[in-house]
Parts: sequence; structure tokens; C-alpha cells
Amino acid sequence: MTTTILTHADGLKHVTPPGHPEQVARLERVWAALASKDLAREEAPLASNDDLRLCHPQAHIDHIKASEPAEGIIQLDADTWMSPGSVNAALRGVGAALRATDLVLAGKTQNAFCAMRPPGHHAETRKTMGFCLFGTAAIAAKHALDRHGLSRVAVVDFDVHHGNGTQDLLWDEARTLFVSSHQFPLWPGTGRADETGAHNNVLNVPLDPMTDGATFRATYEEGVFPRLDAFAPELVIISAGFDAHRDDPLAQLELTEPDFAWVTERLCDIADKHCQGRVVSVLEGGYNLDALAASAGAHVDVLIERGKG
Repeated sequence: MTTTILTHADGLKHVTPPGHPEQVARLERVWAALASKDLAREEAPLASNDDLRLCHPQAHIDHIKASEPAEGIIQLDADTWMSPGSVNAALRGVGAALRATDLVLAGKTQNAFCAMRPPGHHAETRKTMGFCLFGTAAIAAKHALDRHGLSRVAVVDFDVHHGNGTQDLLWDEARTLFVSSHQFPLWPGTGRADETGAHNNVLNVPLDPMTDGATFRATYEEGVFPRLDAFAPELVIISAGFDAHRDDPLAQLELTEPDFAWVTERLCDIADKHCQGRVVSVLEGGYNLDALAASAGAHVDVLIERGKG
């Protein structure tokens, strides 16, 4: 078996203002970090309206597509911008996750990493937010459930910011378990432990500012992994944000590359136990370019090693 990376040059056509943390260079640096690794490689396809409607109403889709400027850049909300090419970048991000899910569930690859931008985990049902247009990980989960017939899909988000969009999109979905570990308090202000979903299907794990790797690991061992084990997922989707790194400029957690490698290993253990090692990982945040590249490399190295099994 192998590990597959799905990406596309359209991810470079989503342009943000100078100084904006969610910048074209993020994807370029991730590509450079993964260029020499032993990966199968596929171009990300464009998601369709039918794909997006797994989570978003058509009115939201129409609004995003109509908002894309013919030239220059426009601001959708306090943090989210669009340029010519932003729609296709976001559609290929979703398309990457859906194609990755197809490949993994068909047994054509052991696991997959979707290296695309913009990220997706802050996009709510009818609202752009936090650099995000569409809820990539949640759409992939619904794709696995509704189109592949799975009964249980876990989405695990270790980005430093709460995955409020994924939570919103999956709040009423009893067939999913959404887990988010994140610094709290921190933007967007959601993600309290008492936010548990309509079917007790959401597990929020707030982390204090300055939480280090040892505490992060203990928290996962004590609370996250037992819950995932009990859920027994048939597919594990990872929202892989690397802005919990100690060098990231947008937050104050103290993780390093070995911590991201460790949590990836342990999530692969859960997948090995319950779903033949099937893991789909999608890139979310990470805004120090050096830390992002090194952390994504460490994450994918684990996927590659586990893909050889």
C-alpha cells in the first residue's frame, strides 16, 4: 500500500492581501517539504455543487461563487478574502478530500494527505469565516457516510483554533464523532467542553495557553483516544492544522514537530484497530512557514511509514 498526496496548482491562485497569514507561500512551503518523499501523487479534482450540498445549502454556494472578483481582491468577512481563482482553489480543496476518501475506501491507497488551501474547518453551514469558504473535512465525512455507506466516521481536528465550522456542519450528524483540541480562550471563542452535539457526537478539548507537548499528549491519552476507541470509526479524517506549534504567530500553544508526529501515530493506531488503517488528512492552519513545513513533513512521514504496513 501507499500514501497519496492530492494537490493542485489552483491552490496558488487564491491570493490574500500582503501580510495576511493565510498566504500563497504556505502551500509552496508544504510542497517543498514533501517534494522528495515517497508518495503517490494525484491532482485534486473540482468538487461539484452536489458535493458541496452534502453540507451547505445552494444559497451559500451561490453566494461564494458570485462573490469572486474578476480582478483584485475582496473581503468577505473580518478574516476571509477572495481573488480571481479563489473559488476553484476551494473547490479543489474539497475535491481533494473527496477523491482521497474514494481512494482510501477503495483500498487503492492506505492513507492520503490533501495539501490544499484555503483551509475549511471554520466555514459554517451558511457562513464564511476564518479564511474558510467550504467545510472540507465535514463534506468528506458526509461523502463517506452518504455515498459509501459507512456508519461511523471520526473527524479529529488538532488545529490550534476550534473547528467551529466542522462542529456546526456535523452537530446533528449522529453517525460522526467530531473531536477538536484547541487553545481556549482564543478566536473564534467556541469549543467549550459543554458543546457536545445533538447526539453527544462532539468532543471539545480546550487547552490552556502555553500547554506543552507532554500535557497535550496526556490529554489525548486520557480523554480523546478512549472516546475514539469506543466509537470504533470506519474512517478517520484528520483536520491537520499545525498552528499549535510553539513558533506560530497566531496562538500560544507549545507543540513541536514530534508532538504532531506522535498524535498522527496514535490516530493511525486507532485506524489500524477499527478501520484497516484508513486515514484521510486535510491541511488546515499553520502560519509560521518554517514550522508549517517541518510539521507537515513530520505528519506525512508517519502516514508514509504506516502506509507501508
